[in-house]
Amino acid sequence: MPEKFRAFAKESSDWADVLALLPMDRRPSRSTSESGPLPVAGAAVPISPEALQLQYTKLIDRPTYGNPIDFRGLRHEPVNEGGVVFLFGMVARELGYLVEAVQAGFPDCEAKRQVGPGKWQRVRIEFEFESRNFRDHGHPPDGCDLIVCWRHNWPECPPHLEVVELAKVMRTLSATDE
Repeated sequence: MPEKFRAFAKESSDWADVLALLPMDRRPSRSTSESGPLPVAGAAVPISPEALQLQYTKLIDRPTYGNPIDFRGLRHEPVNEGGVVFLFGMVARELGYLVEAVQAGFPDCEAKRQVGPGKWQRVRIEFEFESRNFRDHGHPPDGCDLIVCWRHNWPECPPHLEVVELAKVMRTLSATDE
């Protein structure tokens, strides 16, 4: 029915507000003559770049997932700070960190890393989904040494604050994993 209404209303701007409320058409939009037969239900179908750009209405009663990564049992990229904490815990040892404590208050984590043969030093870590959240949350820049985030998007980050961007780290680890 929504497609019949779309066909009816596409010629008139009077229906634009109603059209915006309709669910997206999830049926394939190509014909068999354009590029072969349509996929069979239940068969594996590759996702085209165009399909990846589609956005459907978010359902409010369901969780949201990041893009698939399938890394050591973590099926999707983090979408929040909790996901960043979990992922860092999975790779901390490979990155050279020994986690001493994780806490709810600022900074989120105390860890140690090797600074020379047989020499370790304490570092204070703040976890953020995006690095600029550090600024947005009002954290004092001198209160920690390192931001661990999924995405580094804070160009004005103080130079003394190191940033570990897990999205970039994952590309390296994924290539050597499995």
